[in-house]
Amino acid sequence: MLRPDFLRKGDKIAIVSTARKINKKAINDAVFILKKWGLVPVTGNTIGLEDHQFAGTDQERALDFQKMLDDKEIKAIWCARGGYGTVRIIDKIDFSVLQTEPKWIIGYSDITVLHSHLHTLGICSIHALMPIDIHKNTKASLQSLRDTLFGEKITYTIPSSRKNKKGTCKGQLVGGNLSILYSLCGSVSSIDTSGKILCIEDLDEYLYHIDRMMQNLKRNGYFDQLAGLIVGGMTDMHDNAIPFGKKAKGIILDCMKEYNFPVVFKFPMGHVDDNRSLIMGAEASLEISESKVALSYETHQ
Repeated sequence: MLRPDFLRKGDKIAIVSTARKINKKAINDAVFILKKWGLVPVTGNTIGLEDHQFAGTDQERALDFQKMLDDKEIKAIWCARGGYGTVRIIDKIDFSVLQTEPKWIIGYSDITVLHSHLHTLGICSIHALMPIDIHKNTKASLQSLRDTLFGEKITYTIPSSRKNKKGTCKGQLVGGNLSILYSLCGSVSSIDTSGKILCIEDLDEYLYHIDRMMQNLKRNGYFDQLAGLIVGGMTDMHDNAIPFGKKAKGIILDCMKEYNFPVVFKFPMGHVDDNRSLIMGAEASLEISESKVALSYETHQ
């Protein structure tokens, strides 16, 4: 995997929106934080643009993202928010410049489209909090983004959950939002999970749809050669008038019962306040014991 250079003080980092609209006031906290870290924020043209629910037309969003990709002075691109819309522009973007001069693409949720597509091109990216949420994210999640951007060694240790499947594994981190991964199946942006550690999270879904998505990933071979599974926030799930019969954790465990790889639940990633940064494509080690869960990878150069 190609890994972009880690940032140094004075580097420029762009803020754009590839999906839903967002006004300039909503990124003020992010701009402040970046300046505090010694970085130079550059606001993209899509911040403040509107085309119904999108941050400008598909063409405007693609052009803004392309501009930041092609600008050699921009060392990272931080997506301002998710929502929906990145998939509408992914095929309009020329990523060839990243294959010779990679730079960090940062975000989560709908930005899983970019993470997945970049992974197929062999380029690392950062699954992390976004400017829209920065006012409610924990200090630990913010610190994890800073440490990741500047190449600090990353180790996350959390208490183990009773329903975790214990074990150890190593592999590249892949994944992101479950709904997006499901929607990309069969496309050129669908990821190969063989020998890798898959991360999933989701928000505001019906439980039966969680089951449908997990069954679809299973039928697409996502779990056949998987090294391990990290389950982040399964936040604000819904049920029907006739209950599905299992919560999200039970649905996932039911899908996993024929596999032997380790599985961790309640990992701090996704639509949760404590959304820790993860380098997609990094070679990681995952250890799940009775008492704790440890995820680590080397980021320093």
